[in-house]
Amino acid sequence: MLETMKWNESKPFDFKGKNFLQLSDFTTEEILYLLDVAVELKAMQKQGKPHPYLSGKVLGMIFEKSSTRTRVSFEVGMMQLGGQAIFLSSRDIQLGRGESISDTAKVLSRYVDGLMIRTFSHESIEEFAHHADVPIINGLTDLQHPTQVLADLLTILEHKGKLAGLKMCYIGDGNNNMAHSLIEGAIKVGMDISVASPSGYMPNQDIINNAQKIANQSGIILTITNDPIEAIQDADVIVTDVWTSMGQEAETEKRLQAFQSFQVNDELCKHAKSDFIFLHCLPAHRGEEVTADIIDGLHSVVFDEAENRLHAQKAILKEFLQK
Repeated sequence: MLETMKWNESKPFDFKGKNFLQLSDFTTEEILYLLDVAVELKAMQKQGKPHPYLSGKVLGMIFEKSSTRTRVSFEVGMMQLGGQAIFLSSRDIQLGRGESISDTAKVLSRYVDGLMIRTFSHESIEEFAHHADVPIINGLTDLQHPTQVLADLLTILEHKGKLAGLKMCYIGDGNNNMAHSLIEGAIKVGMDISVASPSGYMPNQDIINNAQKIANQSGIILTITNDPIEAIQDADVIVTDVWTSMGQEAETEKRLQAFQSFQVNDELCKHAKSDFIFLHCLPAHRGEEVTADIIDGLHSVVFDEAENRLHAQKAILKEFLQK
């Protein structure tokens, strides 16, 4: 039995007028509610039950960073919910030729019911949210990746049956969007979390400070360390990400050197619990951040995790775009 809140259609949380920019913007109860909606929508889809909650709605999707999972999962999600999605690359709209974010946000708000944006600067998506009259969904920025982490939490819930009381371990680049959103998400749902990164690649200090305040109030353990063995000790969930993210290609050789002792491999995973699960948001570089025997092994749930992007995002779309 999954440990979620009962999905009560008669008394849902009111997400009207809100944006989905980062998990720290939401309460524990709101996050658990979105997960519960995702569970129900996934069950409907698997059973072949129509669920056209967004019939007649249109989602605009602005991509300044390329994607496989984000684009396909949002497009399919809107179709399954009865709506439509419009793909807009930076080459397709005047934003790529210097039109201001404020003008773009105001114009697109007249055409669509919501905007999903996948971009570099987190400040840009915050500016979109300030000027838009429709919900803005963060499909990824350099600082945050909340839609992915909502899918990660859904995957953990499915495989472990609960979230609160588990220990998550993230190993790799701590100063990237996955690490930041994992810290915020884990703390919100009652999971202990440890992050192991080399010096110079530690998480954003503001995010650490805010998460530590919540952890202190709730008794959750937040550990930031340079020692991967310390971080992974007794972990229920192990997560990693590529060492070189999009836009950092010039740093590849430097990063390969810095992260060489932070590879998730069989020897390191012996320090985790024997029934640990392994997550990776993909794409993965086998032989760099993770060995093939781990990502393709019995502990890996990465393809369940990839599928759950669809279901977690459908929950967001339903709750934020449905009037």
